[in-house]
Formats: sequence, C-alpha cells, structure tokens
Amino acid sequence: MKRPESVSELITELKKLPGIGQKTAERLSFFMMRRSKDQTERLAKSIMNVKEKIVLCAICHGISENETCNVCADPARASDSICVVEEPYDVFVLENMGEFRGTYHVLMGAISPLDGIGPDDLTIDALKLRIEAGGIKEVIVATNPNMEGESTAVYLARILKPMGVRVTRIARGLPVGADLEYADPVTLLKSLEGRREME
Repeated sequence: MKRPESVSELITELKKLPGIGQKTAERLSFFMMRRSKDQTERLAKSIMNVKEKIVLCAICHGISENETCNVCADPARASDSICVVEEPYDVFVLENMGEFRGTYHVLMGAISPLDGIGPDDLTIDALKLRIEAGGIKEVIVATNPNMEGESTAVYLARILKPMGVRVTRIARGLPVGADLEYADPVTLLKSLEGRREME
C-alpha cells in the first residue's frame, strides 16, 4: 500500500536527522499524526524558534539568543582560560559537569582534509584574536579523541604556543574515536583534570 504523499515527505525529512533511520522515521511520523493539532503546532513552533532566535555568540561562537552567550557575559567566569571545543553542543556537555569555570571557544568543526575542511574553515583566527587581546594564560584543547580531533589539537598547539600561552590537551579518559557528547560527566571531569601540556 502506497503511503500518502505528506507522510512520505515527513519520513524523508526525519531521516535527514542524525541517528534517525527508516524505521525510527516511520514511527515518529505516525506518532506525530496521532498527536493533537495543538501539540504538533507547538513542536513546529519550537523548531522555527530555534531557527529564528538562535545566533552564534560574538565572542566564543557558542549558541545564544543574544549577541553574547551566558558564559561569556558572566563576570564570575575565569577569563584567563579558554576551553576549545569542536561544536556548540560540546559546551553544554562540559557545562553540565559544573566544574569548569573558564570560558569557551567553539571551532565549528575539526580539520578534516578528506572532507575538504582546513584551518581556514574553522574559527581559529577568532581564537588567535582573543589570545592576542591579552589576559589568556591557558588554552585547553578539548577536541574529540578521533583522527580529526587529534589533528586539530596538534595544529592548535603548533600555532598557539608561540603566542605565549600554555596549551593543554584533555586526558585520555575518553576512548579513541568517541565524541564528547557521549561521555559521562565523571569521565569528562577526569579528562579535564588530567589534561597535559601539549608539545
């Protein structure tokens, strides 16, 4: 039996989401059909709100509804250390630990020549400008422990150390090939506490 076109379109769009395959997309689409029109409209509105209201922080490139995110706007944060992560979501993962009191810098990806992503495609120049402005003593590189993350970490150490800052790398509590978003808070905390100087 052929599905109605509108259902097929919804399934096709849902499959474009990370981690959503054909079966999950089908279940989600039929779940949404059973919900009330009011509930469906609230879901659609919340999705549109994210697209319309969320911007990148002018300082760290994390996500915010204002020009400056909550972390960068907080005067109680230690402004002499920057934790460098790949994606905006990584900031929330680290913040959920409740231990790190410095600031962040989001690269918006990692160096990946196979995908055509080089240093110029990331926010590395903005990071250098933050360091050149003064007051930064340590840069903690918290890129993912996979090939792209390691390459990015080595590149950052090479260009940042001559700028007179201490460059450290989170410890190996994270399994190789894993992403920060899947790590538990205890492992993340141990990785952060056990960071090492980069050569």
